[in-house]
Amino acid sequence: MRSALTASTSIHIHIRKFYFNRYLIWQMAKREVVGRYRGSMLGLLWSFFNPVFMLTIYTFVFSVVFKAKWGVVSDSKTEFAIILFAGLIVFNLFSETVSRSPSLILSNVNYVKKVVFPLEILPVVSIVASTFHTLVSFGVLLIFKLFLNGHLESTIILFPLILLPILVLTLGISWFLSAIGVYLRDVSQTISLVMSALMFVSPIFFPLNALPPKYQAVVLLNPLTFIIEQSREVLIFGHFPNWCGLSAYFAVSIIVALLGLAWFQKARKGFADVM
Repeated sequence: MRSALTASTSIHIHIRKFYFNRYLIWQMAKREVVGRYRGSMLGLLWSFFNPVFMLTIYTFVFSVVFKAKWGVVSDSKTEFAIILFAGLIVFNLFSETVSRSPSLILSNVNYVKKVVFPLEILPVVSIVASTFHTLVSFGVLLIFKLFLNGHLESTIILFPLILLPILVLTLGISWFLSAIGVYLRDVSQTISLVMSALMFVSPIFFPLNALPPKYQAVVLLNPLTFIIEQSREVLIFGHFPNWCGLSAYFAVSIIVALLGLAWFQKARKGFADVM
């Protein structure tokens, strides 16, 4: 009973701390996004042109060159490209944040030396910046789909609810990796390999039901699979999400986030000694 109360109190304290530092988080995330394009002629417009360019390439390659279809009979030449791009939006959100996590503390050594600086907000800043690029890609997808089909599914408004669990899960993983990355410098290289492999074992380039049942079970172990599938349901097919599955996923994500934060807070005590 005492341990449950202690955990509840700790969660409440951290929520208040993040709320108290919300302005700092926003300003740092804004600086990170703007800083990525600083010095370029187009500036922030690159965050719009990049997904437009990639969506154009996917459309040409898969609908013109390969004449691919998503396992169904359809006259739409761009169906595959749109479905593929929807999956990549989710993957890129996860990959961009997780790939940067191991070097997050190492690239902000000056903050480690400041005793009063809340280091635990650095992964939050990173995921807020990644979410900005996700929203831009989401906007590109909506414009492209509206231009081609002349309408948007009403279920699109549920997309933020689909992303929420993966955001929480990504944050927990980011806390864990950013802490362990301080002590094990090889983690950064390992994560790059894992992300490359994860992209090809996620149902991004292929429909899940195209696999034999025994392989479907393996792909479902991928934490991205469920969110990618549910994102397509609301964005492309106009179906409601699997609420039970989404609730279970969210519950697991919260547990991962709490464990990741606990690990980060415990490991941070030795950051200054190894940097």
